[in-house]
Amino acid sequence: MKVNLQLDALRASYVAGDHSPRELILALRERAQQLNPRYKLFIHLLSVEELEPYLAALEDVAPESLPLYGVPFAIKDNIDLAGIPTTAACPAFAYVPERSATVVEQLIRLGAVPLGKTNLDQFATGLNGTRSPYGACINSVLDDYPSGGSSAGSPLAVALGLASFALGTDTAGSGRVPAALNGLVGLKASKGLVSTAGVVPACRTLDCVTTFSATAGEASQLLQLLAVQDPRDEYSRANAGWNLGSAFGRVGAFRFGVPRPADLEFFGCEEGPALFAAAVERLQALGGEAVSIDLSPFLEAARLLYDGPWVAERYSVVGELARRQPEAVLPVIHAVLARAPEVSGVETFRAQYRLQQLKAECDRQLAGLECVLTPTIGRPVTLAELAEEPVLRNAELGYYTNFMNLLDYAAVAVPAGHMLSGLPWGVTLFGRAFTDQYLLSLAAAFQGEPVPAREARNDQVRLVVCGAHLDGLALNWQLKQRGARLLEATSSAPSYRLYALAGGPVQRPGMVRVGSGGVAISVEVWQVPNAALGAFLSEIPAPLGLGKVELGDGRWETGFICEGYGLEGARDISEWGGWRAWLQGQG
Repeated sequence: MKVNLQLDALRASYVAGDHSPRELILALRERAQQLNPRYKLFIHLLSVEELEPYLAALEDVAPESLPLYGVPFAIKDNIDLAGIPTTAACPAFAYVPERSATVVEQLIRLGAVPLGKTNLDQFATGLNGTRSPYGACINSVLDDYPSGGSSAGSPLAVALGLASFALGTDTAGSGRVPAALNGLVGLKASKGLVSTAGVVPACRTLDCVTTFSATAGEASQLLQLLAVQDPRDEYSRANAGWNLGSAFGRVGAFRFGVPRPADLEFFGCEEGPALFAAAVERLQALGGEAVSIDLSPFLEAARLLYDGPWVAERYSVVGELARRQPEAVLPVIHAVLARAPEVSGVETFRAQYRLQQLKAECDRQLAGLECVLTPTIGRPVTLAELAEEPVLRNAELGYYTNFMNLLDYAAVAVPAGHMLSGLPWGVTLFGRAFTDQYLLSLAAAFQGEPVPAREARNDQVRLVVCGAHLDGLALNWQLKQRGARLLEATSSAPSYRLYALAGGPVQRPGMVRVGSGGVAISVEVWQVPNAALGAFLSEIPAPLGLGKVELGDGRWETGFICEGYGLEGARDISEWGGWRAWLQGQG
């Protein structure tokens, strides 16, 4: 049975009555049985009997009534599915949960059907997909390469056409590295946005549940469904209003960071530089302005993950078993965790202080940018290279990924072409927490996907000012104090009159839209952090307020407007064409 498993296409085929969930899921299960001996992607493929409750629940249900009706998905085997063993790729650790992870419960409630539990680097400690007693996961395109890890089997389920999407986890890059190596979109949403209740921890303070999908649009749909604050998860965070599904849309002009040449590392890969340069050019063609950034503080933060005390956080999960049954834990995992028992409290706090310093520095570089573009990996490594130098090659795979959760950023890995060998190659877009839907909008544009006509939103809002908040004038400090940045000096549409309002002591203008006799008024467009807008609004005195202002190029932006009653005693100064010109004229 050949079926397009992408979410919208599958939904349409169900609605058309082309097949039932039972027919599709059982056919996919049969295909998975055939592929599993080669790819080692499933640790536990659900039996026909285990699938039956999920399939029976969809009988006599209209496909339109559930957003994920009959959608097959796979689950990384460190995420609980009720009644099915969770192994974290360690048989001695295995247990059978009575309850599914929150994210799995959500998906099943929405109509999705779990196909099985997928293979991973043991205890999610690795980025290559070979550190498992259940076998190494080979790449979906080239057998000489790994699938990538630690979420090794999950991307294979999607890339091989067995699932519409799959769940993984990401602490150091496990939801992005395998996405790049298998030509998929890997969304590592902001920490806490998707619940980790029912997930075996790697680093509890850093872990994220991720999705693998063919397109950014599907990742956007899934995030909208899954981003719900969960009382079961103490690290769960409520989504921001600007990061809802309605934020996914058409991207306008934007600024993106690009690492300095000195910070770019391809580990001897001759094709990487040209592939990355092409990705930069593609973003520029979409309206982006490339800005060079210093990646060194990000890279220093990355080194803290394994060279610092966070390795002890991993040990807090694995340590007791490793001591009691050393043979149950793979030698390479023992090697990664070897120094963890000696980590002191003093070291831990010193590392936390340094991380905070680095985050402040990195955040300053992100200010004024919509995102940063990096390669997802510097160079793909072969299975033979991993066998020869497992720790070094694994570390190379994490060069561009290890810092992300430590610094609390959102990231999406997106396909960016192929190497001459045919192996997929990809880039990562990352930005401030709770800009996930904006990053997915950029990823969709990068892929050439259709998106909704609405404008994409992020954690910044554009604000049109016409008076005392203009750059250098009396109240401009109120904007700059809140981290606002001047985008452009421009003019309104020729549909406004400008008045010098009565009162003071700070003189203010009122800009009023009129049906006829209007003129263009000089204005500035500032970018203001969304989180600061409410406090700024509370300081605006009547009769002024915020509404929509039409600019000379036809755009409508949020800006200062004046209510009609405020014109009592005001002076019409429209002939000056702007507040600054009028002030200068008063000499």
